[in-house]
Amino acid sequence: MTYSTTRFGVYEELKELFSTAQSVPSFPTLVAMASTAGLLGGVAGNPADLVNVRMQNDTALPPEKRRNYKNAVDGLVRMVREERLASLWRGVWPNSMRSALMTASQLASYDGFKRMILTNTSLSDNLSTHFVASFCAGFVATTVCSPVDVIKTRIMSAHDKRGVLTLLPEIVKNEGFRWMFRGWVPSFVRLGPHTIATFMFLEQHKKFYRYVHSVDT
Repeated sequence: MTYSTTRFGVYEELKELFSTAQSVPSFPTLVAMASTAGLLGGVAGNPADLVNVRMQNDTALPPEKRRNYKNAVDGLVRMVREERLASLWRGVWPNSMRSALMTASQLASYDGFKRMILTNTSLSDNLSTHFVASFCAGFVATTVCSPVDVIKTRIMSAHDKRGVLTLLPEIVKNEGFRWMFRGWVPSFVRLGPHTIATFMFLEQHKKFYRYVHSVDT
């Protein structure tokens, strides 16, 4: 309702704005559009993402440090009451950076892979093409976003107010550069099917919308 709605909506509007009957945006332009959409989506979705991270991380904390939010709404209310309104955007910059990378590597790469498949193979604009393009996009998105996911999660779950510049040297010192892809496999297991389902449903939604409103492709 916040994060994905914003990034998908802004991206599609920008694509429509910069597309003409004679030309479509180049891949670098798609990346820039997707990054902009992702940045805005990260800002809009940060409060919900913050509650999500804290609730998932709560059981890993000692009992005396657990927040014990009853639900997402309770978490948002308690953050505002106990930590002030600005706390809802704690970690917003690494989160928005991650969102920009996610949207660029997911949406722009999907359009790029789809365009490549349609141009260089005999496949048409059908479910097979959508599946292959979305699978590749999920792989790219997981790889690109893995380092930022690690940083974002640690900042949001921390009890003290350490920033990226403080936390990053400590992680590299303790874990080396392996931290960048820590949890890649479970991330892909989650993001891969999610990306495939998202784009296959989105393509069918577009097809249905065009049919109902008699819009040419």
